[in-house]
Amino acid sequence: ICLTSSFCKQVAFLQKLTLVLALATLVSAFGSSFQYGYNVAVVNSPALHMQRFYARVYESRNASLTDSSLTLLWSLTVSMYPLGGFFGSLMVAPLVNNLGRKGTLLFNNIFSIGPAVMMGVSEMVGSFEIIIVARFIVGICAGLSSNVVPMYLGELAPKNLRGAIGIVPQLFITVGILTAQVFGVRSILGNAESWPIMLALTGGPAVIELLLLPFFPESPRYMLIQKGDENNARKALRRLRGWEEVDEELLEMRLEEQSERAEGQLSVLRLFTFPSLRWQLLSIIFMNMGQQLSGVNAVYYYADSIFGSAGVKENDVQYVTVGTGSVNVLMTFVAVFMVEASGRKLLLLIGFGICCAACLLLTAALSLQESLHWMPYVSIACVIIYVIGHAIGPSPIPTVITTEIFRQSSRPAAFLVAGSVHWLCNFTVGLVFPFLEKGLGAYSFIIFAFICLVTLIYIWVVIPETKNTTFLEISKLFAKRNKVEIVLEAEDCELKVRGVRDHGEDLITTF
Repeated sequence: ICLTSSFCKQVAFLQKLTLVLALATLVSAFGSSFQYGYNVAVVNSPALHMQRFYARVYESRNASLTDSSLTLLWSLTVSMYPLGGFFGSLMVAPLVNNLGRKGTLLFNNIFSIGPAVMMGVSEMVGSFEIIIVARFIVGICAGLSSNVVPMYLGELAPKNLRGAIGIVPQLFITVGILTAQVFGVRSILGNAESWPIMLALTGGPAVIELLLLPFFPESPRYMLIQKGDENNARKALRRLRGWEEVDEELLEMRLEEQSERAEGQLSVLRLFTFPSLRWQLLSIIFMNMGQQLSGVNAVYYYADSIFGSAGVKENDVQYVTVGTGSVNVLMTFVAVFMVEASGRKLLLLIGFGICCAACLLLTAALSLQESLHWMPYVSIACVIIYVIGHAIGPSPIPTVITTEIFRQSSRPAAFLVAGSVHWLCNFTVGLVFPFLEKGLGAYSFIIFAFICLVTLIYIWVVIPETKNTTFLEISKLFAKRNKVEIVLEAEDCELKVRGVRDHGEDLITTF
């Protein structure tokens, strides 16, 4: 029962997903996150045709191409994408601080449209080097978008919708993966004639984002805290909330603004030495390492190879791959609705637990496939179970938590660190897995199972639940572990973090 009209208004405000917020989420996620997923899987299905093109071009230059050289060239083609993602992550902090969150997303489309044209004409000009370079550049686009979109949407969303909206970028990543897998069916674009068109289609979402995103607001937190523009921050909040009374949110932002005045924008170096953020930093490093080294990108980059090794018939592999991508989309969609009900931590624990078990079962299934004729079906089931586990927790949740456990002053540097770890690990898997698979065979997935288990234990011990809490309340959750004390002084809206330096002096950081 609403006792006062102001309480009724507060309840209405907390529960409302406005059209402006929904469309801003969809446009930014489709224009940026979709491209990330699309380019993860786009080279999987046409791999054989592309490798033949590589060999044809190489041999036309009067040189023979050995199998090991072709494997290396193809590993470079795959791994240049995450390597570009690493360099894109290094650009996050300076760009979002100077251009804003929305401005960075618009600028980022340069790194999509250019490579799309390059890959589209690669066969015409007879150069596989163009594809490798273009994969690196479009990786820069993915490195920026994978960090900036969650940051942008996390700052647009109210706290009760922050988890659900924070998973939407991951949902569009999975939709991008599925789209590439569908286009990769041989009867569509995954054939010898059409694969350059398939590679070039990544530029489409970038054009749409360039046309539509300018009509949506910049992050109110960025405008108020970093630009000091309260008037436009208020206007943006009113558009996003569909509500005139936004003073409560503005007050919370002013508390963070106090942090900006005292400590300014935290650089990466200062982030690593800041006592009150020590465990937050370790947490995003562990989560991103666990996410990427758990084997998920081995599945996406080399899905056809894995299913082929599992005994799936060559003509059926493309359809099994599409089916796996469909399951991925479905379970990520389910996670959008589960995250606010179940919480972040529980989904991470369940997800990593399922992935660990699936990797162990897949190892057994691959080892026994020659002696038991029905083992290929078990292998397919293990991959699908693995994808389900990763989709509900390890894939979408780390970026949500990264947004939540850092304040405005440290968030850009935190995303730079998280993104760098994410893409370096992604690059490592993309480059090393073909050789790992040849060397260890079925037992390569034992490594992924061990990493899943270690990450699960860390999350169980360290990560707190963050659903439906403000950024300042989350800072308090980490305060005890960081051995600092957070004191909120309501009269002058000043928040202080107290701690003790190693030499015994009081450490006070004003927020």
